[in-house]
Amino acid sequence: MSENKKSTGDKSFFALTHIKRIIVLVLLFSLGLAIRLYDITDLPLDFHPTRQLFSALKARGMYYQQLDGAPDWQRRMAIQQWKLKVTVEPEVLERLVAFTYRFTGEQLWVSRVYSSLSWLVGGIFLYLLTKSLISIDGAVIAAAFYLFLPYAVTASRSFQPDPLMVMLVLLFWWSIFHWRNRPSWGWTVLAGISGGLAIFIKLTAFFFVTGGAMGALLGSYKLKDLVRNPRVWGLIGLGSLPGAIYVIYGIFVSGFLTKQFGGRFFPALLIDPLFYLGWVNIITSVMGLLILFLGGIGLFFMRSKLSRIFILSLWGAYVVYGLFFDYHISSHDYYSLPLISIVGLSLAPLADLVIIHLRQVTRNNITARLAVKVIIFGSLFVLIWNIRNDMKTTDYRPEAARWSGIGALLGHQAPVIALTEDYGSRLAYWGWQNTSIWPTQSDLQYHAELRGAKQDFENMFEKQALDQAFFLVTKMDELDYQPFLKERLYTGYTIYAQGDGYIIFDLNRPLSAGQP
Repeated sequence: MSENKKSTGDKSFFALTHIKRIIVLVLLFSLGLAIRLYDITDLPLDFHPTRQLFSALKARGMYYQQLDGAPDWQRRMAIQQWKLKVTVEPEVLERLVAFTYRFTGEQLWVSRVYSSLSWLVGGIFLYLLTKSLISIDGAVIAAAFYLFLPYAVTASRSFQPDPLMVMLVLLFWWSIFHWRNRPSWGWTVLAGISGGLAIFIKLTAFFFVTGGAMGALLGSYKLKDLVRNPRVWGLIGLGSLPGAIYVIYGIFVSGFLTKQFGGRFFPALLIDPLFYLGWVNIITSVMGLLILFLGGIGLFFMRSKLSRIFILSLWGAYVVYGLFFDYHISSHDYYSLPLISIVGLSLAPLADLVIIHLRQVTRNNITARLAVKVIIFGSLFVLIWNIRNDMKTTDYRPEAARWSGIGALLGHQAPVIALTEDYGSRLAYWGWQNTSIWPTQSDLQYHAELRGAKQDFENMFEKQALDQAFFLVTKMDELDYQPFLKERLYTGYTIYAQGDGYIIFDLNRPLSAGQP
């Protein structure tokens, strides 16, 4: 007998019949897709634009490499912008988007479709896993949380590999759980391939794949039995091979990964209270501490010891992962994206208890049952409407014309140094202008405090401004944070052009001594 039947029976508060349950799930996933496709043509500046434009520039370069009829200078620049971008993760999503551009033209909304669909497919596997681990009712709540958490809606539309990685991790968790119960070669292949692809898409998935495997296997088998089981070695081989090949090739053959593993782990942060405060603040921005607390409480209401071990292993994997990527976990909120699935699983036991209680108190009262359902679906509607309003509040489309105009002023080909948004990505993408980037104050602090690098302003300016034609500033507040730079530019060089939110200094026309 499955665990969900033992805990709650065959009938669900949300789904008194199989058909009704399917209707509820179809409604949830349809709404989940609809809200993600809302305002889909807006520019990808709503969520970590630096990271999204990083992938957008790569995809455009791949597309222009095969594009006939584009101006030759644009084609060369697009390919150059792609090739000069560092490679950390395999360019899977970028290549898929670039291929789709052949049919749609260069439309950035294509990436949102793929990321959104990846997240929704992941939600299906989360539902199936929770149904097996906890109950049908708990699975519905876990899926709803996963689909409609406001942060998850925004993050799962983004042009980056994380939504695809989360989908593959969830597929692995579901398949390894079933492998635990029925360790056939079929489940071995499915679990091994899904885990291996998750790690291949983004190496950080290693922690969550390993955590899920340990939770499923060590909770059910003795270590000596695992060592003797050929299917376990099949899991390990399939799970580790794609990522291992990528890392070996990236380090020892092509060398593009050689410098990509630095700047991620700083031992000093582990004894710094501000690191943990930053981590807590990140989690607060993702889901709020109350939800995190309820997820933790839910662990104590698991009826199955094996389910508790499995989910505790996932929590442990997240903690170890955060301690390893200590700088990023406390500064990049999307590094906590896998936590949403873990918390969704952990909330399911609490949701199950609440629904059982509601079923009991409303058993003979049709009005009460109707009122509960109205409250639940009414709250869901309000939540989705608020997410929709947040998306509609800011229209980023005018940014394309703004950066195109700045690029035209600079002439596209001139050597430019810039203190600008997203490390020059907006200017590169819509302005067709490559730049040398002047660091922000936070960048200088990062290199000084965490990496021990010391900078002398005059030497740094002379080195970076050498052979540059213009100095572009669009982050005017950042210029105020760097008074040495501000004084040097305003007292040293002629203003070439300025407008709403930007100023361009002509480095080829220095001001003479005493000239205003």
